[in-house]
Amino acid sequence: MIAAAVALYRGAIPATQETTAGAPRPTTGSYVGAAACGACHAREYAAWRGSQHELAMQNATARSVLGRFDNATFSYAGITSTFFRRGDGYYVNTDGPDGRLHDYQIRYAFGVAPLQQYLIAMPDGRIQALSIAWDTRPKEQGGQRWFHLYPGQSIKAGDRLHWTGIDQNWNYQCADCHSTHLQKKFDAHTNTFNTTWSEINVACEACHGPGSQHVAWAKKQGDWQHTAGMGLTVALDERHGVSWTRAAGAVTATRSAPRAGSREIDTCARCHARRGQLTDDYRFGTPLADSYKPALLEEGLYWPDGQMRGEVYNYGSFLQSKMYSMGVTCGDCHDPHTQRLRAPGNLVCAQCHDAAKFDSPTHSHHPAGTPGAQCAACHMPTTTYMQVDPRHDHSMRIPRPDRTVTLGVPNACNQCHKDRSAQWATAKIHEWAPQAAPGFQSFAEALNGGTHSAAGAPDALRSVVADSRQSAIARASAVALLERYPGLLTSDLLHGALRDSDPLVRGAAVESFAGESPAERLRWLLPMASDSVRSVRIDAAQLLAGAPLDGVEAAQRAALTAATAEYIAAQEFNADRPEAHSNLGIYYARIGQHDRAVVELKQALAIDPAFVPAAVNLADLYRASGDEPRADSTLRAALQSSAADPSLHYALGLSLARQQRLTDALAEFQQAARLAPDEPRYAYVYGVALHSAGKQQEGIRVLAAAHKRFTGDVELLQALATMERDRGQRAAARGYAQQLVKLVPDDPQAQALLRELNQ
Repeated sequence: MIAAAVALYRGAIPATQETTAGAPRPTTGSYVGAAACGACHAREYAAWRGSQHELAMQNATARSVLGRFDNATFSYAGITSTFFRRGDGYYVNTDGPDGRLHDYQIRYAFGVAPLQQYLIAMPDGRIQALSIAWDTRPKEQGGQRWFHLYPGQSIKAGDRLHWTGIDQNWNYQCADCHSTHLQKKFDAHTNTFNTTWSEINVACEACHGPGSQHVAWAKKQGDWQHTAGMGLTVALDERHGVSWTRAAGAVTATRSAPRAGSREIDTCARCHARRGQLTDDYRFGTPLADSYKPALLEEGLYWPDGQMRGEVYNYGSFLQSKMYSMGVTCGDCHDPHTQRLRAPGNLVCAQCHDAAKFDSPTHSHHPAGTPGAQCAACHMPTTTYMQVDPRHDHSMRIPRPDRTVTLGVPNACNQCHKDRSAQWATAKIHEWAPQAAPGFQSFAEALNGGTHSAAGAPDALRSVVADSRQSAIARASAVALLERYPGLLTSDLLHGALRDSDPLVRGAAVESFAGESPAERLRWLLPMASDSVRSVRIDAAQLLAGAPLDGVEAAQRAALTAATAEYIAAQEFNADRPEAHSNLGIYYARIGQHDRAVVELKQALAIDPAFVPAAVNLADLYRASGDEPRADSTLRAALQSSAADPSLHYALGLSLARQQRLTDALAEFQQAARLAPDEPRYAYVYGVALHSAGKQQEGIRVLAAAHKRFTGDVELLQALATMERDRGQRAAARGYAQQLVKLVPDDPQAQALLRELNQ
C-alpha cells in the first residue's frame, strides 16, 4: 500500500556482517519463479497460495478486481468519479493532472484486504495509485463501498497527494514491497520509468533470493557439486533447532540458544519498516541498513513512548519490545508463508506465556471470551490507517495510562473505554497492581523531554544513550535528539555511539555532527567512511564533503572516495524525488561547486515546487554568493504554494534582516513562531529580533513565554540572562544564568556569565 512514503580507528568498529553458517553469500544466479520452487517445496508453496503476499499485486482481471465497476460513482472535492467496464477492461472516469475528467484504464489490482487500491499506467512509465479505494470488508462491517483515502482534505489536481501527484507514485512509494526483484529504472535524462520485476507479486525469491543455483543443486545440474550452501542465496535458518521452553515454576519460556543474528527480521523489515531505499541492488542476508535507511522514533511517526503514530509498519515498534530483546523473531508468531498467526487469538501468546497465569480474568481483569480479555487488546493496541486498516502495535507494551496524563500519549485502556478518563484508567491499574511493573520502554520520559526541550532533558537523553539495556532504536533516537543541544554529546559518549554494534546508533551518531566544524567532522567521521554498513558510510561521506584532507592517509582517502561515490549513487537512484536533488545540491555546495548545487536545487523544485527544503537551501546559496534579491524572490515564490510553512517565513525573515528591512523581517519571524509554536528556535529569533529593533521589553516577554514552554532550551536561557543583565535586572539575569549552568555545567561561557552576575 501507499506509504505516507537518512571510534577513532577503523579497527575499533565492530563488523555487523554475520559469519555463521547461515551468513549471506554474494547474490548470484537468476530468478526462477515461484512455480520452480513449488516443484520441490510443495507444502510451502501451497501455504503461500492465496496469501496476501501472493495477492499483493495482480493484473486487473475479473478474478482479481474486487471493486464494483458497474457504473458505480463516488464524489469527492467536487469531482464525481465513475467506475465502469469496457470489454474485458476496467476503467475509471476521474480528474487527471489537469483537473478535468478523463477515462483511465485500471492496469493492476493492489492488495486484497481490508481494502484494494487500483493502479493506472501513465505514458511515461509512471504507475499511479488511485486515491479512491474499495473497502473489501463485509457489508455488515461497513465494507463493500468506494471511499477516499484522504476524507475531508479536498485534495485536487496539483496536490502531491492527488492520485496523479508525486506521493501516489507506485514506482517509488510501493513497488519495492509488492513485487519480486523490483528494478525501478528511472531515467533522469528523459524523466521516465522502465520499472521491471521478475514476478508481479511477493513470491518465494522476494525473501529467499534468486533461486537458479539452488535449483541447479537440487537437480544436480552444471557445477552443482561445488555449489556452496546448497546454492541458497541466504539461509533463513535462525530458528532451526531452536526451542522455547519454560523452566520448572516459570511462567514465561526462554529461547534454547540466544539469537545470533537478525537475517530473518531484517528480511521482513525490507517491507515491514518505515525506511528510505538506497539501492535496488539488495544483497540478501545483509543488515537492513545496508540497503535502506530505517526511520527512528521521530516526532510525528511515533509518540514519545515509542507507540506508533504515523504509518510506520511494525519493524521500529518490534525493535523496542522485550520480545525482540529476548530473541523472538517474526516467524515465532507468524507463519512466513501464509502470514497468518501460528495459533489463533491468545493461543499464539500461550506458545511462550503460561495460559493459566496470563489467559485468565485474574490477569486481564476482563471476563474470559470478551474483547478485553484478548492479550493483543491491552499489549498490542491498534491504530487505523488508510481509513479501514487497524494495525497492531508490535512494541508489546504494558498499558500505561499514567503516561497519557503526564506525556499525552495514547493508552490501550482508553482505546476501548472512550467514555472514561486517563486518570480513571490510571487508578484502575493501580487498584489491580499497586506495584505495577513500569514496562520495557523506559525511554519515554527522556525522548519526550528532548522533543520538547524540557529541563533535565540532556542528562536523561545521555542516560538512554549510555544504557546498553535500552533498545538500539531508542538509543539512536536519543542521540538524534541530543543534536538539539550543541556540545552536550560528550566525547566518551560519542566515541561509544560511533563504535556501537548497531548501525542505527552509529548512523545517528554520525548525523549528530551536522552542526560541527569541518575539522571536527574530519576528526570523528573519517573512520566511519569505512563502516561495514552502507547507510552509515554514506552519512559520513556527505558530512565530510568539503573537509580539509591534508595529511589524510591514502587508504582513508580511498575509503572516503568510495563512500562518496555510494552517496551520490544513492541520490541518483532516487533522482525521481526532490529530496535526492536537494541532497546533491547541499553536497555540491559543500565542495564548492556552486553552479552544480544551484542546478540540483532547481531540479528539486521542478519536480515538486512545494518541496520547501530545496527553496530554503537555494535561497541560502544565493545569499552566500551575495545575491540577496534572488534569495528573497526564491523564498517568496515558494510561499505561493506553501504559505503555511514556518521555515519559509523564518528564512525570508533572515533575508529581510540582512537587507536591513527589520520591520518586514519582524513580521515574518512572528509568523514563523505563530505557525510553529512547538519550535523554540523560531520564538528565540523573533524575541532577539524584537530586542534588536528597540522593543526590548516585548522581546523579553516573547522569550520568557517561550522559556516557560521549553525550560531546557539553551539559547532561550542565554538570551534572557544577557538581556536582563543589560537592562539592569541582575536578579532575574542571575536566575536564568543559574538554570543555564545547571543545564550545561561544562559550558565555559555559561560559567563566566554566572560568575559575572554573582560579583
